[in-house]
Amino acid sequence: MGRNLPNLNSIRAFEAVARHLSITRAAEELNVTQAAVSHQIKGLEHRLGVMLFRRHNKGLLLTKEGQAMTQPLINAFDLIADATNLIINSEVQILKVSMLSSFASGWLIPRLEKFYLRHPNIDLRIIVTARDFDQLKAGDVDIDLRYGDGKWPQVASQKFLSEEIFPVCSPKILTGEKPLNSLDDLAHHILLHDKKMIGWKEWLDDAGIKGIDYSRGPGFSHAHLTLQAATLGHGIALGRMPLVSELLKTGDLVRPFDISLPTGMGYYVVNITHVADKSKIRAFTSWLMEEVRLFEQVGNP
Repeated sequence: MGRNLPNLNSIRAFEAVARHLSITRAAEELNVTQAAVSHQIKGLEHRLGVMLFRRHNKGLLLTKEGQAMTQPLINAFDLIADATNLIINSEVQILKVSMLSSFASGWLIPRLEKFYLRHPNIDLRIIVTARDFDQLKAGDVDIDLRYGDGKWPQVASQKFLSEEIFPVCSPKILTGEKPLNSLDDLAHHILLHDKKMIGWKEWLDDAGIKGIDYSRGPGFSHAHLTLQAATLGHGIALGRMPLVSELLKTGDLVRPFDISLPTGMGYYVVNITHVADKSKIRAFTSWLMEEVRLFEQVGNP
């Protein structure tokens, strides 16, 4: 069955007018007359049976139907342009991406082989960054996979993963001398602490657990050190999804309880809006979002 597509010239004209909200600027971009653009828009509206624009004293405004069409079409034309550029510009492109080391090792790197296969002419440079240093602002990277609340000025950000925390431990703890049969059994085990993040007090309060001294136990300055200690059976840690997903999948860590606490934080794709060459950024972002969809479809371990 064929695709139900309008005339592609009319679609191209609509997308240009929708971006500029100006027939004049769209005509200049497409190198045609204003009358030709207006004719294409009228033809598309007749084909769809709806109005896509309405006149305003300051120019054009999109109707509800026009708004619904705009972003999907912009995305589609971006993908077409990217596919064309990747063929025309067949030389290797370098894409520098910054992120926290915990996210790189815990979630991204196990999935990167699929990116290499899809985009063999894009060489990634993974640059580990500290939370208090902005590699993007410094001009050292093209894109930042940033952890936080999404409130950063003068950048474009798109959330792709949310965070939740829950207890994790080595499987051998479950069947050790002091098995974990109930939440109260946490009182008999060492609690491991990720010192920079939301911790045991918040999780225990949310779970309604009283009488456990959440201040005791060793603390670590980095998430991967906390998880390594938990994997070795040193105690029970608070795992942060998505960072513990691979360790749960391999069985190095297990979840003794199902109670999770959303932290309100998450992971965002962050870039500067005026970057000239966005094709490699869009290629990476599109692949990343597809991996997130697959991750969420199969369910967290």
